[in-house]
Amino acid sequence: MSKEAEEYHSGIKTMSTGREDNMNNSSECEKINKEFTHVFLPVVYVLVCVTGVFANVFGLKSIFKRWRTLGDIQIFILNLGVADLLYVSTLPFLVSYYAADSTWMFGTVFCKITRFCFNLNLYGSIGFLTCICVYRYLGIVYPMKSKGIVNTRLSVAISALVWILVVVQILPDMFFDKSEPNSSQQCFDTTGDNLNDYLAYSIGWTITGFVIPLLVIIFCYGHVAFVLKANYNTLLKKRSLKLVVIFTVLFSVCFLPYHILRNLNLSTRILKMEGICRTYFDEIYLIYQVSRGLACLNSAINPLIYLVGNDEFLMRFHSFSKRTRRSLAHLTDVVVYRQPQMMDSTVNTEAGMINSDI
Repeated sequence: MSKEAEEYHSGIKTMSTGREDNMNNSSECEKINKEFTHVFLPVVYVLVCVTGVFANVFGLKSIFKRWRTLGDIQIFILNLGVADLLYVSTLPFLVSYYAADSTWMFGTVFCKITRFCFNLNLYGSIGFLTCICVYRYLGIVYPMKSKGIVNTRLSVAISALVWILVVVQILPDMFFDKSEPNSSQQCFDTTGDNLNDYLAYSIGWTITGFVIPLLVIIFCYGHVAFVLKANYNTLLKKRSLKLVVIFTVLFSVCFLPYHILRNLNLSTRILKMEGICRTYFDEIYLIYQVSRGLACLNSAINPLIYLVGNDEFLMRFHSFSKRTRRSLAHLTDVVVYRQPQMMDSTVNTEAGMINSDI
């Protein structure tokens, strides 16, 4: 065979191999395992719906009982509870959607409303948690200066401002399609079209709605931790420590993974549209679904903020724990005191028996 013929056959073989690779990549891109999503998300949503309804109704009921003595931070907690209940009310529809293999039966408008409620809850929670953190920071670090400035009227005004800022941030999401073109049986949490525009919007949204509040919280609690080193108020330290723990769980488990993976998943979808396929794209998709389930858990965790922020509850709990410790200490002293007496009486009895035998 001549050299030209060998090169010709070699070229045909290379082109054939290239076509096979492209076909493999294409089929690889099309295979997304959604079975995990259809099992995992309905289970999480049911648990969050049941827990979130009971916890937030209990919290709001307690707040309304103490409406006249409502503190400044309780106003933020009240708004937090309203956002949580608004979101958990949409969860039954999402359970139906994912349990039916991602088939949406409630119309395009209600799909957008449902996704809007999720974002309203998520970023409303972040906003009001930031307000609670800043108020605690001012009360601990600048107690005298903040006493004349921080009041109920200001808290109501700030709450209204938080709602406005959150709505402004998430309103553009309503103008993106939530299903594939020429289809109304899907309800994407991001979008089915214009992925490049949505990714740019999502990154900006992440910075304004998550990164900036996170930096504010880190600064506030970092300064609070420094100030509390020289503070001997045990109850104040315990309360601040509990808030730090709850905030850490919320931001590290519920909020941080979701924002990272949302943008990462959007990037992989754009690469797939450009014909770039990798096996780990499916893994990113699955991890993103887990992060979505974790993000909605904030509706069940947020009510813990009420317990920590409720001064009356904390005082009762502190008083109850002190009485319990005293009772246990007294009981221990009684047991320790009686044990030697019993041992002495046993020894004396045995000695008497020995003497009688002698």
